[in-house]
Order: sequence, then structure tokens, then C-alpha cells
Amino acid sequence: MTAPATTSYDFQVQGMTCGHCERAVTQAVQGVDPDATVRIDRASGSVHVAHSSADRATLAAAIAGEGYAVAA
Repeated sequence: MTAPATTSYDFQVQGMTCGHCERAVTQAVQGVDPDATVRIDRASGSVHVAHSSADRATLAAAIAGEGYAVAA
């Protein structure tokens, strides 16, 4: 059995200042793709998402829906 292909995206996200922010972004991404792996570096505002079922625009919209500015 072949594992599904995994795609990765990096986002620049403004406004993440605490652990709650990290959880909100992670939950937003995993609401779109429950199997996604999310790595966040608050200091640089970077969010790395490894997933198998969502496109970049959908993930960015989910993050923005939590109130964070996502750079294109």
C-alpha cells in the first residue's frame, strides 16, 4: 500500500503572540485537514504545514478566519 503524497506550505502569519494563538492556528489548519502537521515559530511568524489533502488558498483562508494576517 502506498502512502498518500504529502505537500508542504510555509506561511508568514502576523499577530501570533502566545500559545493560544499557536493553538488557534493549528486547530484552524487541522479543521481543514485533520492529518496535517503544523510547526509554528512565533518569533519569526512562520507557519509550516505538511498535509495531504488541502490546497494553499484553503489553508490560508482557515488561518485568516481565526483573525490572523497571512502574507501571500
